[in-house]
Amino acid sequence: MPPAPTPLRHCYDGAVADDPPGMFELLALLAWGIFVVTPLTLVGLVWLRRTRRSWRVGATAAACLIVAVGVQAFFVEPRWLEVTHVEHRTTEIDHELTIALVADFQTDDPGDYERRVLATVAEARPDLVLWAGDYLQIDDPDAYTEAAATFRAMLGESGIDPPLGMFAVRGNSETRASWPELFEGTKVVPEPGTRRIELGEDITLTTLSLRDSFDPTLRVDPVPGLHIVLGHAPDYALGEVDADLLLAGHTHGGQVRLPGFGPIITLSRVPRSWAAGTTRLEGDRTLVVSRGIGMERGPAPRLRFACRPELVFIHVRPH
Repeated sequence: MPPAPTPLRHCYDGAVADDPPGMFELLALLAWGIFVVTPLTLVGLVWLRRTRRSWRVGATAAACLIVAVGVQAFFVEPRWLEVTHVEHRTTEIDHELTIALVADFQTDDPGDYERRVLATVAEARPDLVLWAGDYLQIDDPDAYTEAAATFRAMLGESGIDPPLGMFAVRGNSETRASWPELFEGTKVVPEPGTRRIELGEDITLTTLSLRDSFDPTLRVDPVPGLHIVLGHAPDYALGEVDADLLLAGHTHGGQVRLPGFGPIITLSRVPRSWAAGTTRLEGDRTLVVSRGIGMERGPAPRLRFACRPELVFIHVRPH
């Protein structure tokens, strides 16, 4: 097991951005308007008004298309997991290393889908598993306690036991100060603050506090060997972060992506092109932002479109 983490000196002069008040409620109303009211209105106009046949055909086709997109967004994509493999070449290690990046489980009812995700991680037998925050999103204390117990049991039953360990950082959904208890009795080590952890002679992990992960001016000094930085939000990648791998979640890839445009909303300061996938940064650095396992809960519309949930495996290989 790696030694106990030591505090890392860092600077922060920003603040964690809160979601705009009422934004998710507004998005829910918008979703209802697009996927329910609009097709019903189109069909109603076809039946109630005498119009040209071409207009009736067009309106009916438009209504069917909207309904089909709604079915895809609400019932297909949210559990249509995509497993992504990223390769990172480096001269800092002389052996291969596989890292599983598990971001944004963000569930209010852990069940078969989440078990399938954990089983996929276990089957891959990674060397290191990194959890990028947002595990449960539940306001009711009793419901949270029940879901947390289920989540812990699922972790224990999964059989995930990487040789370099599992480490978890805090996300926006971890509103309780006691969130590390979510991993009590499991092999996951919660890291509430910014820490530097030596995983071996040539591998160092820096975990970021929630606040630091949102800091676009963050400075992280280099260390010898392979340096991995894990934060919930990718905003820190805009700072002076000297590391080989910069890992994050938070954005969900936007949850809704439009062809030719990309994510509509990312809730992050990074360019939209950075909000999901792999971005090669200057200095041989690689930023990997996962689209996440789950999706926004609470009042938000529970949908994904052109933005499937994602489990990421990063394969570090000698250059």
